[in-house]
Amino acid sequence: MAASPPQIASMCSKLEFRMPLLESIIKCPACGFQKQETMPADACQFFYECTTCKAIIRPRAGDCCVFCSYGTVRCPMTQTNSDTCSRN
Repeated sequence: MAASPPQIASMCSKLEFRMPLLESIIKCPACGFQKQETMPADACQFFYECTTCKAIIRPRAGDCCVFCSYGTVRCPMTQTNSDTCSRN
């Protein structure tokens, strides 16, 4: 017997799959400059060069990437709880 439309809607709402956000505003810890950037969807970004002061930014201890440390949105790998993003 096939599921009725309300049953299907109930099953789908329990899955709650969300696409990760790919836009984040990253703030340079050296000079405070902020810039909107598109994050890589399939990898963590370990280095970032500030466009203003040219500082090379690395993640803080315990974070997997610069977006998790200095961005307004955590990286897509963290958003989806992916095991491919290694944490230090």
